[in-house]
Amino acid sequence: MKGFKRPQREKNSESKKILVTGSAGFIGGYLVQEFLDQGHKVIGIDNYSKYGKVEKSYDNHPNYKFYKEDVKNTKFLTEISKDCDYVVALAAMIGGITYFHQFAYDLLAENERILASTFDAAIEAHQKYNLKKIVVLSSSMVFESTNVYPTPENILSQTPPPKSTYGFQKLSSEYFCKGAWEQYKLPYTILRPFNCVGTGEKRAKTEIEVKSGNIKLAMSHVVPDLVQKVLQGQDPLHILGRGNQIRCYTYGGDLAKGIVKATFSPKAINEDFNLSTDEQTTVLQLAKAIWRKVNNNKPFRYVSDKAFVYDVQKRVPDTTKAKRMLDFEAKTTLDEMLNEVIPWIKKQIQLGGI
Repeated sequence: MKGFKRPQREKNSESKKILVTGSAGFIGGYLVQEFLDQGHKVIGIDNYSKYGKVEKSYDNHPNYKFYKEDVKNTKFLTEISKDCDYVVALAAMIGGITYFHQFAYDLLAENERILASTFDAAIEAHQKYNLKKIVVLSSSMVFESTNVYPTPENILSQTPPPKSTYGFQKLSSEYFCKGAWEQYKLPYTILRPFNCVGTGEKRAKTEIEVKSGNIKLAMSHVVPDLVQKVLQGQDPLHILGRGNQIRCYTYGGDLAKGIVKATFSPKAINEDFNLSTDEQTTVLQLAKAIWRKVNNNKPFRYVSDKAFVYDVQKRVPDTTKAKRMLDFEAKTTLDEMLNEVIPWIKKQIQLGGI
């Protein structure tokens, strides 16, 4: 992509074997590629429950082994964990704001089952074999009720619990880590991504059709939703709420590099990290940026649709800890992200994937 410079790949001197649950998902696509690019072996497991069968560029990579299986099959998960050095737990029912409302119960029940199975397998692999650590992706939504910005990791103990069941369940995933350490001495690292942006995210099979003006809401995440509406000529553009919600949009490739650093760093053992860019953007600023890239000098017009209940108005992380301890910084700009995402979504619209 012209004008988009991909970050340099880093090589590890010693190859490791990593089990990635939910490997066919949005973040999983970036992460598996990053591990493989750094010379490691990856076992992926996914049941294709969100997007259906997804083909990846590395499907035939000699260091990648994929299993189409449900992570809740604890016996199977335990078997494939035996000779792994690390487990990275991505598998979950996960989505944006429509998910919080559509699946309020399932987000709790299903994700707890997934987590329990994953930790059962990891605990056994750590006790009986050579598993060194579990890495768990939590979410910025654990800070749903905070009023401290930028939000540091250590404020969580002083923050009221999340209001949404999604945020509450992600907080629960962090307690799984702490409980498994206290009882079984399974080392862990907790990572909290903030608003991941990239290619590979399509309409979920389970997602309900929601009208946003004259166009279906593409997905529950704001970037692909706005992009596809602008590409399809919506004018005025429909946005949720007044557009003053603040987010820090983080490129999937940057996030993958941060996850890899945290997986291998001795400093990350039993620690938690915010993984995000520092660049703050309102939804209205995002909408205008997308509009300009697609419509050039066409006058920007928008209308506000009724916001969802759990539409957090501000999510701004303190990223100091990740910079200091992991030497990680998300440097890809929103402009660079959109240069990659917009053409991809345009193609998906043509193919019927969105």
